Amino acid sequence: MKAFLICVFALGAACSRAAGDRLLATGGVMEIEGSAGGGAVPWALIAGLGTDEQVGGSSFCTHARQQKFELRSCGLAIGFHDRIEVSYAKQRFDLEEIIPGESIAVDVAGLKVRLLGDAVFEQDRWYPQLSLGLQYKKNRDFDFVPALLGARDDADVDVYLAATKVYLAGPLSRTWLLNATLRSTRANQFGILGFGGVDNRRSINAELSAAVFLTDEIVAGAEFRQKPDNLSSFGEDDFWDLFGAWFPSKHFSVTAAYTDLGRIAMMPGQHGWYLSLQGSF
Repeated sequence: MKAFLICVFALGAACSRAAGDRLLATGGVMEIEGSAGGGAVPWALIAGLGTDEQVGGSSFCTHARQQKFELRSCGLAIGFHDRIEVSYAKQRFDLEEIIPGESIAVDVAGLKVRLLGDAVFEQDRWYPQLSLGLQYKKNRDFDFVPALLGARDDADVDVYLAATKVYLAGPLSRTWLLNATLRSTRANQFGILGFGGVDNRRSINAELSAAVFLTDEIVAGAEFRQKPDNLSSFGEDDFWDLFGAWFPSKHFSVTAAYTDLGRIAMMPGQHGWYLSLQGSF
């Protein structure tokens, strides 16, 4: 965790020497699985600030504290010519208050390709920016808790299609962002509790985001993420959050949010806060 935080700040400090030319916040922030987007929903935007002639990227660390659990996720993403994004995130889900000294680790490797459109610069087009993404997830502690709860597999691939549109002159003379993502998945609690279960089929889940620039540097918004319900032992609730992001420069951002994950395993009402730091170039 400390090493990743150092990387975040180092990347932000070095950005002035390798700066991309895209506008502030046009790479979004980094979601917990490492893709560019909101805190929990991948968007069609490509990570970093590189244009179609540049390479850009972002690194991040996120710490989420719920009632009984903690999630730490750190990673990085590289955007190639504002077309292709390659990402990696390492997640650690602490079970300290339930099983002292124990945690679950998940690795997430991502690939995203912009198919058509430009969310920012094609304001005269009605259609959004559209991207297709993959997230390969590997649960490193599958036999510890997920298998006991009835999960079938320790690894799987999420496939998603994201549509993002930015309105530079939207309602109330503000800049607005709207995003809708459809995800095909078998992941239980994002993969923290393994993949599949009694219902082992893939399901299609909706993920939504809306954000508005309150000032040139401050963004507020909300997210909703539908989740599958594969485990017979415990039901799984959908996710939502309210967030605020501060961009003191286009190379560094801080995001804070109130989150509600609902039930996690035997623990209902898991809500709390997360804080995320990000550096971009």
